[in-house]
Amino acid sequence: MSSLPAFLANASPVFVAPMAGGPSTPDLVMAAAQSGHIAQLAAGYRTAEGMSEQIRTVRSDGTELFGVNVFVPNPSPIDPDIYRRYAETLLPTAKRFAVPGLPSILEDDDEWEAKIGVLVNDPVPIVSFTFGLPDATVVRRLRAAGSVTMQTVTSSREAQLASALGIDVLVVQSAAAGGHSAILDPTRVPVNRSLPDLIRDVRSAVDLPLIATGGVTDAHDVRTVLEAGAAAVAVGTAVLRSPESGASSLHKDALANPTYNRTVLTRAFTGRPARALANQFVIDHDADAPAGYPALHHLTKPIRTAATAAGDASAVNLWAGTGWKHATTAPATNTLAALADY
Repeated sequence: MSSLPAFLANASPVFVAPMAGGPSTPDLVMAAAQSGHIAQLAAGYRTAEGMSEQIRTVRSDGTELFGVNVFVPNPSPIDPDIYRRYAETLLPTAKRFAVPGLPSILEDDDEWEAKIGVLVNDPVPIVSFTFGLPDATVVRRLRAAGSVTMQTVTSSREAQLASALGIDVLVVQSAAAGGHSAILDPTRVPVNRSLPDLIRDVRSAVDLPLIATGGVTDAHDVRTVLEAGAAAVAVGTAVLRSPESGASSLHKDALANPTYNRTVLTRAFTGRPARALANQFVIDHDADAPAGYPALHHLTKPIRTAATAAGDASAVNLWAGTGWKHATTAPATNTLAALADY
């Protein structure tokens, strides 16, 4: 079984998963690093310059143990008629939040080339990929620049495809994870199986070090997945309510609100399967939501933004893993230390 690169192996085996859209702040990354844990900045939905600014902030504190996660362009193009029909179902919700109009189809690549250019020219210790597989040339460029490369996968087949590209480390994500599934075919949903079973399956298919993520809530979970063959675990929802997290207060409060009693995998917000608390938006729109990322992300963004500004969690993407009830407002370092006490 392959081992983690030395600087990763010497860190705590409890990492912080990158969470795009705000939660993964430089403060969270720096706090984790200061206590021997590895965390990553989330470049998704940021400009290349915004990503660079966060890297500079982390480095200004002297932090050397960190990474950057980028979204690989892997669009699921949507038929204009299907897009229009879904947009029409959203109009009552848009009206409720005084959103004047919904956007036309936008299929962008999240400034992929610019971000890779920055990371090659100003290397960081870790670069991880989500949503799609990068070209092997990109992997070689980043490795030549000195970065350890990671790929998020959800199955043994995806793991084999990533391994063939020369990726250094695999992040194995179960369906229990909060936020977007990293499944490579965004028209499907990940198979619902336990994280230890998934780790064992991937372990039998590839000889790369594995980081387990999705539904890890306590030290027992950590011990179980490490015994299954993972070299480390990565948690997200567990630190989502921490002071260092950049999640909105609306999101943090919703995670502790007993009104929300279940999570679901839904395409309603972005057209890509993502696990969220089942709020009114999910109830109203999940059944109608087609596959179509990133077009649906841009379509629903004005509604989500207006709902957040109004302090109304009923129409906000409340990403949460299945263990969301265990998330507390404790400092991230306290939560990570408790998880590492296995």
